[in-house]
Amino acid sequence: MAKTNITRSWREQKVMLKRRFKFLSDKDFDFADEQKEIMLNGLAIKLKKSRAELDLLFAELQTY
Repeated sequence: MAKTNITRSWREQKVMLKRRFKFLSDKDFDFADEQKEIMLNGLAIKLKKSRAELDLLFAELQTY
């Protein structure tokens, strides 16, 4: 999958997702060093999306 140009900070993206999906909490976005993939996989499961769909969702956030 092509890399998306990131224009929004991680904090901004997290806030936008929490507004869109009210059941998400800060804990859903927590990850230790080198465990971002584990967090993203958990987020995909909680949102009932594939990783590809989650990547598209993050790409969509860049357009707001």
